[in-house]
Amino acid sequence: MTTARPRTLTLSTLARWPLPDAGTAADKEARGHVLIVAGSHEMPGAALLAAVAALRVGAGKLSIAAPERVAQGLALAIPESRVIALAETPAGGLRPGGIDRLAPVAPRIDAVVIGPGMLDEARSSAFVAQLLPLFAHAIVVLDALAMSVVLHRKHKPFTQPVVLTPHAGEMAHLGGLSKEAIGAAPLDAAREAAARWNANVVLKGGQTVIAQPHGEAWRYDAGGTPGLATSGSGDTLAGLIGGLAARGLDPVPAAAWGVLLHARAGAALARRLGPLGYLAREISGEVPALIHAIGAHRRSRKP
Repeated sequence: MTTARPRTLTLSTLARWPLPDAGTAADKEARGHVLIVAGSHEMPGAALLAAVAALRVGAGKLSIAAPERVAQGLALAIPESRVIALAETPAGGLRPGGIDRLAPVAPRIDAVVIGPGMLDEARSSAFVAQLLPLFAHAIVVLDALAMSVVLHRKHKPFTQPVVLTPHAGEMAHLGGLSKEAIGAAPLDAAREAAARWNANVVLKGGQTVIAQPHGEAWRYDAGGTPGLATSGSGDTLAGLIGGLAARGLDPVPAAAWGVLLHARAGAALARRLGPLGYLAREISGEVPALIHAIGAHRRSRKP
């Protein structure tokens, strides 16, 4: 594993990874199909935040798989989606047997986001462990409680493209280090986790680190946007990354675009509303204009 210094994530970095251009005449199929597996009776909004974010980055089709108690509400809240109701445990987790309901749609999915708003860690981890082989062909973004599958698997490395999106507290739970140790050396923590689990790790914080399994890493300092540290912000980021992956970006480019768009959306809201008090649900609404502005900036710099 390399010990080289991480690169700084900038607009120039993204220029190396342009968003796939489906063309002006392309239909929604050309921009990918993203599946959001998320939510619970206590946190149905987490699924909504991730799902809307995936659409805001331009994914063409959206499906949501959510617990039975909240599926109908999500279908009404996001009329652009197909919603699949899954059997749940008494504690609000997802039953592994519910995977059968996802088998028919799985071959058509390009990227899947799993975890926002889930409950019942033990049962949900078992559900995720059985779900992963169904999406071996897709890019998988694991967020929140779904990341505990690494404990369920006893840290066995992944054999498919996976992005993990922990903050320091979640990384402490997954990796056995203290939150303070991770905060003091986030680059080391992200690189070690990426190598251990053969995953791409997005370690979120005031300085976000993106690390690949072989050690190459990027960092983004989101200083000046403390308002991003708010309930639901991480769910939105996971949805952005999933939607970008569905459009055709590889895991690291999708993570890089997601991190930068998320931070810039927070900065735009801070300028308009103030540094604190804007809501996670407002972040995604800034994204289409940001993508357009980045594209216009690139075109203006061409000779």
